[in-house]
Amino acid sequence: MYKGKKILAIIPARGGSKGLPGKNIKPLLGKPLIAWTIEQALQSKYIDCLYVSTDNEEIRNIALQSKADASFLRPPELSADNSPICDAVIYSLSVFENRGNNFDYVALLEPTSPLRRLDDIDNAIKSLVNNQKADSLVSVGEVHMEHPMIVKKILNGYVCPYIENIKFVYQRQQVDKAFFPYGVIYICKVPVYRQKKTFYLDNTLPYYIERWQNYEVDDTIDFLIIENILKNKKIYNG
Repeated sequence: MYKGKKILAIIPARGGSKGLPGKNIKPLLGKPLIAWTIEQALQSKYIDCLYVSTDNEEIRNIALQSKADASFLRPPELSADNSPICDAVIYSLSVFENRGNNFDYVALLEPTSPLRRLDDIDNAIKSLVNNQKADSLVSVGEVHMEHPMIVKKILNGYVCPYIENIKFVYQRQQVDKAFFPYGVIYICKVPVYRQKKTFYLDNTLPYYIERWQNYEVDDTIDFLIIENILKNKKIYNG
């Protein structure tokens, strides 16, 4: 709880994954990938309840062993490849509310984004709760080599700008800053999330992460990069 506001943190972790099968429980430096996010969330001073939303019994058992709430499984209809995460979040909120446990804010912590500083979660919570004009917050990292004004597409066999009718640029230094939303943390006021079903609103705050945090596990290459970053304890604990 922070300033009287109750906070539910949800870690979404389906059993199915096409890019890297079983990625949520794949060992990362001696422990399952999801365990990194669970441990980070449990260190928060402000999260009142940490729930792992999964349809998979093995993931559920790991969550329970790691001291997270996994008291109910996500229904199969909310666990398909094309199932919107908002439906799973609202379902989780409804289960807790039916148990008489209401929250003011809901946070989403993606297990595929384990590169968090020790104070990222609490700093993000404070940033949003302290801002009376904002309803949500999203963690963002600056885009470097793959800026949208530089990215290309192949049309009729030829290279052309992905975004048409833009000024021709060929160096990152020629463009303004662009940001990509990484899964370090998303937060929203519960009533607003129920209504809008998204963390992206007209008054969404950015929570800036550093360059070394701009990775999330989608395939084996991502996993190897994150593994090597985590081996650098000085960076991770900085």
